[in-house]
Amino acid sequence: MSSKDNHEVDVATDSCCASCGIAEVDEIKLKKCDDCDLVKYCSDKCQQDHRPNHEAVCKERAVVLRDENLFRLPESSRGDCPICCLPISLDNLKSTLQTCCSKLICNGCVYANMLRERGNNLKHRCPFCRHPMPKTKKENRKNRKKRVAVKDPVALRELGGEHYDKGDYSGAFPYLTEAAAFGDMYAHYSLSVMYGEGKGVEKDDEMA
Repeated sequence: MSSKDNHEVDVATDSCCASCGIAEVDEIKLKKCDDCDLVKYCSDKCQQDHRPNHEAVCKERAVVLRDENLFRLPESSRGDCPICCLPISLDNLKSTLQTCCSKLICNGCVYANMLRERGNNLKHRCPFCRHPMPKTKKENRKNRKKRVAVKDPVALRELGGEHYDKGDYSGAFPYLTEAAAFGDMYAHYSLSVMYGEGKGVEKDDEMA
């Protein structure tokens, strides 16, 4: 049977009751099987009559649909965790930014790395680049400066954000501008707010 023939059979099956074969017309409405969505029936009686023939396929399809729903992941504008490749949660508390490599790691991978280190009596290192984890704020700032020096857009945006949060908008502007030039969307947003509210720059609605 050709693919065209298969398509015609599928269309015919989709528009007819799987039990009695009656076609769906204006006065006859068919209802899909609630568990699998594969077949339609014109009445509850037809569905009950067809159950012995359909039950095995229905259960198999229901498992597939359940798994699809279970593992369907919400879209994330924050990218994927570079370790497990799952979308980063929009909740900031569920991920950690590593200053050594500017990678945003989901807390699941951070925790898994911590368990691995404890189990093997290892020193605490970055889950991604294996750089020793900073122990003080001074070491954190030192790591960030290194990333800024190599024009890392995330580090540039974070440093710009620090200046912004302190009210130093003029100090934030060059870092955010450079990060935005590299395509960092959060830097673009911060700049739009600055232009829109005239923070550190002349108010400009077009730039905002």
